[in-house]
Amino acid sequence: MSSLATPFSVRKTSWRQPSVLPGFGLTFGFSLVWLTLIVLIPLATIFLKSAGMGWHGFVEVGFSHRAIAAYRLSFGTAAAAALINAVFGLLVAWVLVRYRFPGKRFVSALVDLPFALPTAVAGIALTALYAPRGWIGQYLEPLGVTVAFTPLGIIIALVFIGLPFVVRSVEPVLADLGRDVEEAAATLGANRIQTFSQVIFPAIAPALVTGFALAFARGVGEYGSVIFISGNMPGKTEIAPLLIVTQLEQYAYDGATAIATVMMVFSFVILFGLNAWQAAQRRRLGA
Repeated sequence: MSSLATPFSVRKTSWRQPSVLPGFGLTFGFSLVWLTLIVLIPLATIFLKSAGMGWHGFVEVGFSHRAIAAYRLSFGTAAAAALINAVFGLLVAWVLVRYRFPGKRFVSALVDLPFALPTAVAGIALTALYAPRGWIGQYLEPLGVTVAFTPLGIIIALVFIGLPFVVRSVEPVLADLGRDVEEAAATLGANRIQTFSQVIFPAIAPALVTGFALAFARGVGEYGSVIFISGNMPGKTEIAPLLIVTQLEQYAYDGATAIATVMMVFSFVILFGLNAWQAAQRRRLGA
């Protein structure tokens, strides 16, 4: 009897492991209430406000030529900036994790600077640099390269504010891998390209996609650092957040919520797809 009772008692105690926080029911209830107050109710308000316009009015404002041009610019530049950050953010994270050098902490602090710097200040600084008579723009203009008041300037601004998301997402995963993984691959005859492509990259890919998604989401909704360098020309360099603000300034609250609803739905679909891909990758790596 004792031999039969022991496994059951072990399993029973394993079901009731002590926890620092209260039980699942209480913590889940608090989490659900908090998310409802902070996230669900504001988002539901936007949908309800848009529904009051009627389908015809919603389509007329939310899918006008000006709005579609703003969506294309916002999502396109955010995706381009996130892709650039995925490449160079991985490189920066690799340097910070794999190498020791003088001033490493200073470089690491610089990565976090866009988090603390007001976005309007970043926009003014970038405009001063890349304007036709700016410190850098004056040398690019004779070459026929115009940065300020063009989509290229928007991409540069979004690269600036999105870099920390990629670096901080990839950095802990690279630190967990360690050099022993590379050494083990080398002992099995893999060269550097094979080690990176077949060993390291599959392990960091979910984190890299997370950084890309965060940088993309931040770029789509960015306003302060973009309005100064974009030029704000309707149909050309006008971003969707600026169009929303323009609608609000004209007291067209229904139009602002319609544009916000379209942006929110598009962003949710894209981020949901990225999260689904990440979950599939984790399951594949876990298997």
